[in-house]
Amino acid sequence: MQLKEMMAELEKRGSESIAKTFRRHGAPESTFGVKVADMKLLLKKAGKDHALALQLWDTGNADAMYLAGLMADAQKITTRDLERWAKTASWQMLSEYSVAGVAADSPHGPALARKWIDDKQEKVASAGWNIWSGLVSVREDSELDLEELERLLARVENEVQAEKRQRVRYTMNGFVVAVGCFVKPLHAKAVATAKRIGVVTVEMGGTACKVPLATDYIAKVKSAGRIGKKRKSARC
Repeated sequence: MQLKEMMAELEKRGSESIAKTFRRHGAPESTFGVKVADMKLLLKKAGKDHALALQLWDTGNADAMYLAGLMADAQKITTRDLERWAKTASWQMLSEYSVAGVAADSPHGPALARKWIDDKQEKVASAGWNIWSGLVSVREDSELDLEELERLLARVENEVQAEKRQRVRYTMNGFVVAVGCFVKPLHAKAVATAKRIGVVTVEMGGTACKVPLATDYIAKVKSAGRIGKKRKSARC
């Protein structure tokens, strides 16, 4: 499928009411309002097309950029492209999910996560924390550096409540949840960290969205018997 055809398909599936909701959450004006489920149907139709994914990102349209994250080949994407995507992401769904998801599925994930969590830009730092969340969700525990993850849990405990950047605070909290849910050897440590952190407040742009209480979220996953169950991809 060519770029022009794909953009037409996205526009056709857009909804102004959904677009308005996305914009209330921070999406740019250039948004069609396409449901992720509809994007996945388009992805199934077009197949993985890395060249098209790069073109879609460069349109600047929020829906096309999200689809680019789903379509990109994580084994082909370069560090340079991921760096560029992180800097040009126009709202948190792109930086924290599209960019972070592709990065976590790629061989570049750990190096970028380490680098980005110290970035001064909020969207890059929050993407870095979500790469870590993605990595622990897809990589076997034997492939993870558990000592490094412990240090990151300690860092979140020491810094999250004082962190002034809203989305960084949100994704730090999400990292604790991810470790507690996906890394069996660190489950108890993550739960203890979550208890000490307590409630993490984040300004959600006047919407009804709430920050998950880490202890409750982890407990819910535990009650479902899913602690340590890995995902096939960090992207969704």
